Amino acid sequence: METINYTIVSSQSRIDWTGRKVTGAHNGTIGIKNGNFILNGGKIKGGNVVIDTTSIKILDVTDPATNTQFAGHLASDDFFSIEKFPTASFEVLNVKELPNGNFHLEGNLTIKDITHPAGFEVSLQNHSNGISLAGKLIIDRTKYDIKFRSGNFFKDLGDTLIYNDFELDFNINAEAVFSGQSQN
Repeated sequence: METINYTIVSSQSRIDWTGRKVTGAHNGTIGIKNGNFILNGGKIKGGNVVIDTTSIKILDVTDPATNTQFAGHLASDDFFSIEKFPTASFEVLNVKELPNGNFHLEGNLTIKDITHPAGFEVSLQNHSNGISLAGKLIIDRTKYDIKFRSGNFFKDLGDTLIYNDFELDFNINAEAVFSGQSQN
């Protein structure tokens, strides 16, 4: 069986994030810097995704001044410390094929240079010269030193509490890289 390396096409890939709080939710996008997936016989065997934390955008806050202020707060040490940590990453270490044709990926998620195991289900679609993966990763932000307004660390937050879990919904497109072709 042939092993094929697929390089992520950042411009054709998307990650949507959702963070919830007592009074509602915020959502936006964050870009993928680079990465790859390795398939053997059409099955995922490994991979790596590097997320560009400097690209985080907020979509639900339409007032420009408020949006800029919120983006600055997400970039700060209260959240992602993007000046110190401009990327986050997920490295696939183990893959299980599921009965429904999807895959369960397990690996190391690194945010703010803190690494913890993470696992989630993905669907895989094959195209003429590439693949698409889609799935959802739910992350407990407190494991990565993102404690701002967490009920685990602060008392009496009332309706200012921010829930610990946030979601990344992703759709990743990757193109096959064949020998003789340059990799980015």
